[in-house]
Amino acid sequence: MYIKLNDRVYLNADRITRIKVDNVQDGIRIRFYEGANQVAKSGKFPSEKEALKWIEDNFINKQ
Repeated sequence: MYIKLNDRVYLNADRITRIKVDNVQDGIRIRFYEGANQVAKSGKFPSEKEALKWIEDNFINKQ
């Protein structure tokens, strides 16, 4: 199943093995991994709560 990350990027959810919510200097980002390799990162979120809600709405509830 493909998940729309942004206007130009779709992720194959079946291949994602790990999702990490990361606090960077200018906001919160979600990083997506296939095994040990990072394959994509999201745009910035203002809070960790909003990032987790996006994961639940777009990743967890879709499967």
